[in-house]
Amino acid sequence: MPERFYSRLVPTPVTAPRLIKLNAQLALILGLAPDALASPEGVQILAGNRVAEGSDPLALAYAGHQFGHFVPQLGDGRAILLGK
Repeated sequence: MPERFYSRLVPTPVTAPRLIKLNAQLALILGLAPDALASPEGVQILAGNRVAEGSDPLALAYAGHQFGHFVPQLGDGRAILLGK
């Protein structure tokens, strides 16, 4: 996608992340190791406190109307893509 559709950025760290639930079956389907995701390092990556090797975090951008005016670029403040 053209770069106008996203912004590259570093995730904002969170304090004391913890894993609540891991779908091990889905992790295996995606080619991910459930044990690695559940490890302390894996939780740091899933929380965005650490960027996984080879990842290039980004947030989506879009255009739309806000407060009655057209805005050519709005941010996707709800989420960040942590991996590829």
